[in-house]
Amino acid sequence: MFAEEEVVKSHSERGKQISLLVVGMMGLLFARLCYLQVFKGEILHQYSVKNRLREEVIWAPRGKIYSRNRELIVDNNPRFDIVVTRQYLQDRKETLTKLSEIIDVPYESISATLKKYQMEPKYKPIIVKKDVLFQDLAMVETLSDTLPGISVQISIARNYIDTEVGAHLLGYISEINNTQLPKYRKRDNVDYRLGDFIGQSGIEQQYDSVLRGVNGLEYVEVDALGRKRKYINTDNLFQGIEDIDSKPGNSMVLTIDRDLQKVAYDSLGDRSGGVVAIDVESGEILTYVSTPAFRPSEFNRGIDPEYWKSLINNIDRPLRDKVIQEHYSPGSTFKVVTAITALAEGVINGSTEVHCTGALRFGRRNYHCWKRGGHGYVNLTKAIRESCNVFFQKAALNLDIDQIAHYASLLGLGKKTGISLPRETSGLIPTKEWKQKSRGEEWQKGETLSCAIGQSYILTTPLQMAVAYAALSNGGKVFKPYLVKEIFDINNKTLKEFTPEVISELSLPEDIVKKIKKGLYEVVNRKGGTAYYLRDYGTKLAGKTGTSQVIRAKAKDVYQKCEDMPYEYRHHGVFAGFAPVDNPKIAIAAIVEHGCHGSTAAAPIVQKIATKFMKKYHPEEYEKKSDDEGNLL
Repeated sequence: MFAEEEVVKSHSERGKQISLLVVGMMGLLFARLCYLQVFKGEILHQYSVKNRLREEVIWAPRGKIYSRNRELIVDNNPRFDIVVTRQYLQDRKETLTKLSEIIDVPYESISATLKKYQMEPKYKPIIVKKDVLFQDLAMVETLSDTLPGISVQISIARNYIDTEVGAHLLGYISEINNTQLPKYRKRDNVDYRLGDFIGQSGIEQQYDSVLRGVNGLEYVEVDALGRKRKYINTDNLFQGIEDIDSKPGNSMVLTIDRDLQKVAYDSLGDRSGGVVAIDVESGEILTYVSTPAFRPSEFNRGIDPEYWKSLINNIDRPLRDKVIQEHYSPGSTFKVVTAITALAEGVINGSTEVHCTGALRFGRRNYHCWKRGGHGYVNLTKAIRESCNVFFQKAALNLDIDQIAHYASLLGLGKKTGISLPRETSGLIPTKEWKQKSRGEEWQKGETLSCAIGQSYILTTPLQMAVAYAALSNGGKVFKPYLVKEIFDINNKTLKEFTPEVISELSLPEDIVKKIKKGLYEVVNRKGGTAYYLRDYGTKLAGKTGTSQVIRAKAKDVYQKCEDMPYEYRHHGVFAGFAPVDNPKIAIAAIVEHGCHGSTAAAPIVQKIATKFMKKYHPEEYEKKSDDEGNLL
């Protein structure tokens, strides 16, 4: 009897324990449900909503770029891209293999692109092919039911209207890379993401923060396979799920003249070189062309590997800007600096005469003139007109290299001009101190003789030469060259205007300026001038031809014909000048790599630009006549 009571009591205790356990579990379940429904209900609802929605970026159009006459030169076009949303991929390999066949992109390439974004959220669409052809677009849309996670996205592509013309000036945009990402986030305080496009060179890079807009967001409803069903009105959805309008970038008007750009580009043709023209009374850049060029639009589409190889394997370096990134010996265009120094220091005057026999003996070396038989007796005007080396080297015998460097520096040579473009090089104007520090050697007088005619250590960019000749033409004012006239927003409200800035001034006596200008004018407009065959008395161009040596000529090869040399050893042809001589308005510098002679390679380009400029902007000046000797009537 006692045993039976114990058994009943034991069963009763167990029943109570089980009941308490069930009640406890129900309580926990109820508490969890209350937590999820009451405390986390709104957040979980948002997750639920987001699970059927997909974010789509509304790409903000970059600002447009106009020429000085308000002609559109950089615009935006709609572009269709194929994107993959990893969240909706089911059979990844099968889907991506089928996609690769449709869009003609290797499976390995698509996989590599997706891997690059593996740290990004899976619901973020990833572009695997940009700017797809219509037939690819149609095929993807038609087969959307069998391609879960694959869709078409509309974005904006940059359109450079004149293709390669001015490519180095305008630059290009492309996708930000992993190396740039942290640096640009810190610099601009912008939450850049992989997939964003930024300026990578030229104006596009320098003014990226001005031109780039702010991307927006919109939400689209998708099914379980990620296929788009409809756009959603997010006004009544929860906080955190709302459309964001994009904000277009600001636009700008450049100082560049589009017609002059085309003249410069066509004149260079398939040759390698650079041309730049500047307004002598403001510093506005009127022309800026480097060749060979590239097609900027290719970079924001996703550059074709074959096209990329053609750029990097080209011996003429299409990606290098010949106007500011390359520096060259200025050759005889530098003789005006020697002339200014010699006149200012009283070493020569307007009546100084030198006898040129074809060479100057100094120490154990002969310094040859380009004319084998010599120029005979020459004064300053004739020396400039016929480019007599001996005249300037004899003047340099009585000059110190630091004196020449002083005046060269005042004219803006051997240092960055400050133009608002990335990667400008400074060039070099040597001094005794520079040689001691860089070479550990004392300066030799014979080196001054070579520098006096623009050879040896002297290196300048075409832009520096244009700035120097502009200063010479306007009486000594060195302007900071600039490219942007105005920045304005989407409502055409002017945000900023740019004005001329004088960065230095060389006080030149008027009689010195007149003597130099007379010689430069006769280079083009008097018989015996090294560019006399180009005379156009309407343009009234004044300037100086030059030859920039690629390699130092040995004594036995001094008079070797340049055209007979291997291409890579041929001299560069240089010309710098201004027009019109009596009232200068434009200064121009040009270099043609391996063009042999400034008179035949570079001077015709400058003449064409000057003529176009005068006819377009100063037709009344162009009509003024001169006599057969170049004297103004």
